[in-house]
Order: sequence, then structure tokens, then C-alpha cells
Amino acid sequence: MQLRIAGKAGESIVDGPGIRFTIFTQGCPHHCEGCHNPETWSFEGGEIITTDELFEQITRDPLLDGVTYSGGEPFMQCEALVELSDRIRAFKGFPLNIISYTGFTFEELVDQANMENGYMELLKRLNWLVDGRFVLAKRTLELPFRGSSNQRYIDVQASLKAGCAVETAPF
Repeated sequence: MQLRIAGKAGESIVDGPGIRFTIFTQGCPHHCEGCHNPETWSFEGGEIITTDELFEQITRDPLLDGVTYSGGEPFMQCEALVELSDRIRAFKGFPLNIISYTGFTFEELVDQANMENGYMELLKRLNWLVDGRFVLAKRTLELPFRGSSNQRYIDVQASLKAGCAVETAPF
């Protein structure tokens, strides 16, 4: 399966706890003022890569603690990220957790989820979610792995079970 990406970082320490393989998806509908990655907004830009290529790159690095989906907006490419997530979660070599950033809130994703957009399918495969649009007026360097104070670090599996967003510390 193919994924349109803006880039990737093989060993990031700023996109979630531990050492992470970060995939920057291409295409974002939010266009947040002050966005850190405005080059990812276009749905036409970036490069096409297969989930097979990404999986091979991810599983080659035994130092990784997890994988992060960033953007752009990862939830615009749920089908490919679900397929990649399933492979990552099934990989026996070492357990990796999965984090996704999104400009949507957890509640928006759940409320708008349907078979066509695949939001719920991707949520079911995530360990954590950093949700909410970046708000320049609420920019902060004090909250780990978040750009603005309105964004939340959510335990996705606990949230799906509870039926509401369950915030957690990112460590």
C-alpha cells in the first residue's frame, strides 16, 4: 500500500517518548497559523512510499521504542497507516508503541468516524494521541511533545474503553 509523505526521521527524540521513527504525512486541511510544517499542507506534494518500505526501515533499527505519525494530518491517510500499524504491532522482533499527532480532537475523530474515513480503525491501533490544532497564541515549550497548551496527550486505548478522552503523562 502507498503513503504520501513529506519526510521521515529515523531516530527522533522530540516526537514522543524514547527513540522514535517519525513519519511526516503529506496533506493537511487545518492550516494552523504558526504551523511547524506548513510545507506538508498540500495534498499534492511530498513523495510516495510504500508501507513495505517504511516497515523495512522501521524494523531494521533495534534501538527504536516506537513509531510516530505526524504531519501534515495523519488521519487523512488512515487506510495506509492502519495497514502499517497492524504490521508494526504484529512484529515479533521488538515491541513498538505507536503515537499519532492530529489537528482533530479525540472527540471529533470519534464523532466523525465512519467506514470511509477509517478514523476509528486507526484510533484502535494507537497507544497515544496528541490531539488538537496548534494555536499560536497558546504556544508553549513547557509541555512535552506538544506545541500549544490546548493540545492533549491521550491514552487512546483507555479512552476508547472509557468512551471519553483520558489524558496521561507522556512518560
